[in-house]
Amino acid sequence: MAKKKLLEITKEYADNQVLMVVLGGHDANIRRLEKKTGVSVKIKGNQLTVRGQDDDVRAAFAALDKLYAKAKKTGDIDASDVDNAVNLPDTDKEDGKDKKAAVPAGDLVLKTRKRHIQPRSQLQADYIRAMGDFELVFGLGPAGTGKTFLAVAKAVSLMLEGRIDKIILSRPAVEAGENLGFLPGDLKEKIDPYLRPLYDALYEMLPQDMVDKKLETGEIEVAPLAFMRGRTLTNAMVILDEAQNTTPMQMKMFLTRLGENSRMVVNGDLSQTDLPRGVQSGLSDALDVLSGVKEIGVVTFTDKDVVRHGLVSRIVKAYDKRYAVRKGLAG
Repeated sequence: MAKKKLLEITKEYADNQVLMVVLGGHDANIRRLEKKTGVSVKIKGNQLTVRGQDDDVRAAFAALDKLYAKAKKTGDIDASDVDNAVNLPDTDKEDGKDKKAAVPAGDLVLKTRKRHIQPRSQLQADYIRAMGDFELVFGLGPAGTGKTFLAVAKAVSLMLEGRIDKIILSRPAVEAGENLGFLPGDLKEKIDPYLRPLYDALYEMLPQDMVDKKLETGEIEVAPLAFMRGRTLTNAMVILDEAQNTTPMQMKMFLTRLGENSRMVVNGDLSQTDLPRGVQSGLSDALDVLSGVKEIGVVTFTDKDVVRHGLVSRIVKAYDKRYAVRKGLAG
């Protein structure tokens, strides 16, 4: 096997103040860039010297150029900007071969009342694009990849644009077997702990008083999966979270709720099923049953798409490695 070519390139950036923004406090942004790309960066005045494997060095400079341009425009760079610059392809290039699809970056920005949300990796971009192209989308992969957050952001943006009338967010309360009667409190108090991540996502995007009002009027509904039975959901975006914890019958029930002018997003991580031993996941069953249906989008995230603390990505990778080994032994 041929050795990969090592490369060292030095580049000077014109504006020292802008470059300081790119570097971050105590050069934190550059240290993050090094970890993400596998290169080493030396800083001398306005010059950055990047050393590493050929492709990594070029990727690092492509990211640096994006960060420099953003810092010049906004005066601010944070860790998520570094991740975004490294993970997302350069959509400004003329050569269409470098693009997943010729979609302007602006089409991938989800506008909510409190913030504008954009993808931080290529697969997040694919996921946002899929939610625009398909009426049913499956988002698969580990925790921290933004599956639920981006789906809620898409739903909020569609509601604010007047394209849907209702947002329905659901999870299977499998930890309690969906038998919530033994828990203290009224129904809302019983189910809220299982639905809290969905509320948290809503409050990230809309003012609290607006969320509370829409919850009261029913424009936003957060409910356990069992509450979906017997309904036809129209003019809505419906999101099922933690779908790996559904049974095949529950999943079929949920998918067949889809009504006119509605969209569904089904999210889950097949490596973290909480179902009793021997019970098949409705998510894996649905993916198998629907594999031949072309009108469905499926996006599978990996540990590289984790956008929480950097350690989360390494934790996910370690667990996935053990899961793969055990699966191989079982097979």
